[in-house]
Parts: sequence; structure tokens; C-alpha cells
Amino acid sequence: MDKINVFLDDYRTCPVDYFLVETIDDCLLMMKDNEINHLSLDHDLENKYRNGFMLVEMMVAKQLFAESITIHSANAGAGKAMYKYLKSAQDEWKMPQNIIIKLRPLPLR
Repeated sequence: MDKINVFLDDYRTCPVDYFLVETIDDCLLMMKDNEINHLSLDHDLENKYRNGFMLVEMMVAKQLFAESITIHSANAGAGKAMYKYLKSAQDEWKMPQNIIIKLRPLPLR
């Protein structure tokens, strides 16, 4: 099975060669059903209570990961919190050490 790239965002245009998901539930389903090469995550989604931070908590709890994860949220505080949560999970051996985690905010355009 080929690995895919997934882009979680409900506002920005999806990059070429990525599958767009707009909710954390759709993202979790995509991760459950596919091997993910790169996962790019936003924090602020239409449903303010089911956001990117909740997703990274669920990813760790359900052990659903990608080879590399980028937090692209323009929400500086929330993006950093997502990044720190994933790095802490690695430090605590709750997720694989070889996953590359990056914080690269994208403009909203």
C-alpha cells in the first residue's frame, strides 16, 4: 500500500499531492485506514471544541501516527502547544522516536 499525505484544514487550499480533511474525525479515519507519509495539521477548525490539539491528544491515545508531522496553524499559541504535546509524547516514549515533528505556521491568505 502506498503511503499518502494528509492536510487537515477547513480554510486553506490543500497542497498538490495531499488529501484534504476538514475535521479531526475525518483525519482520524484517514489515519486509521491508510499509512501516512506526511500529516500537516491546523489547530483552529470550524468546530472550536474539536480542534487540532484534541486531535494530537487522540492520535497519541490511539497510537495513530505519520512518518512526519507538521503543525501549520497560524494560531501561534495553539500551534506551539500541539508541537510541545507531540514532542513530550516522544520524550515519554508514548510515540515513536523516529517521527519528524515540525512547527511551520502558514499564513491564512
